[in-house]
Amino acid sequence: MSNNIIDGKAIAETINNETAMSVADLARNHSLQPGLAVVLIGENPASQVYVKMKVKKCHELGIYSEKHVLADDASMAEVLELIEKLNNDPAINGILVQSPPPPQIDEETVVAAIRPDKDVDCFHAENVGKMLIGKSDGFFPCTPHGVMVLLERSGVDPCGKHAVIIGRSNIVGKPMMALLVQKAAGANATVTVVHSRTPDIASYTRQGDILIAAIGKPEFVTADMVKDGATVIDVGINRIDDPSAKRGYRLVGDVKFDEVSKKAALITPVPGGVGPMTIAMLLHNAVKACKMQNGRAF
Repeated sequence: MSNNIIDGKAIAETINNETAMSVADLARNHSLQPGLAVVLIGENPASQVYVKMKVKKCHELGIYSEKHVLADDASMAEVLELIEKLNNDPAINGILVQSPPPPQIDEETVVAAIRPDKDVDCFHAENVGKMLIGKSDGFFPCTPHGVMVLLERSGVDPCGKHAVIIGRSNIVGKPMMALLVQKAAGANATVTVVHSRTPDIASYTRQGDILIAAIGKPEFVTADMVKDGATVIDVGINRIDDPSAKRGYRLVGDVKFDEVSKKAALITPVPGGVGPMTIAMLLHNAVKACKMQNGRAF
């Protein structure tokens, strides 16, 4: 692997090892086992793959897991009934409802129904608010938190640097901005957010000491949009048709990796960059939830 490539898979494995040690300590010294429930509504193939990965990783790290699969035509009442049951189950410390749900399910209502102290995805308004004001007794969202850990463990300190984020989603762009701008160690960046309505996006991205792409457009970021020596974090994952590939398609990020990697000081690949960190931080949050709910210092 090239010297300027951030190996997200290796860093995620380190985080997972630390999580496994915490799980073992909880079992040995406190007779506790963190528990995570994953809810899947319908048969979205991509969601099924993600859920399978999360359950498998739980098993590897010693975290108790439950997978609840509801029919594609499940009603809001059924979903809310299941969440209420999981809210009241002491064996379950974290609840994750796989996104996106079918169209008849209102995701906002579902998220609001999850107990904030079991909201390991950090979608509940209470946890989002805590994150925004800099409190750490809630949860941080898995992908943005994973990016922050990637930066830290790659020796990149955002303090005083200009971070430019492409994308303003509630899942990545906005929380990424909130984490980077905090008055705290590992943050203190000056942050600019650009999006689909920003004119001349490249004029902003070229200023970024740290450039985070989360726009959902394959290979959108080209070399001429990147500052020499920037740290480039590619959050995107897109499937594009490629008859020459084994599966008839290949996965690419939001960054044109081959050309941007020649200009960046550090860059994450796709796959193998941010993706593994998302699951690692989810399981980190599940352990944190177990500790908080059982009065253990985190």
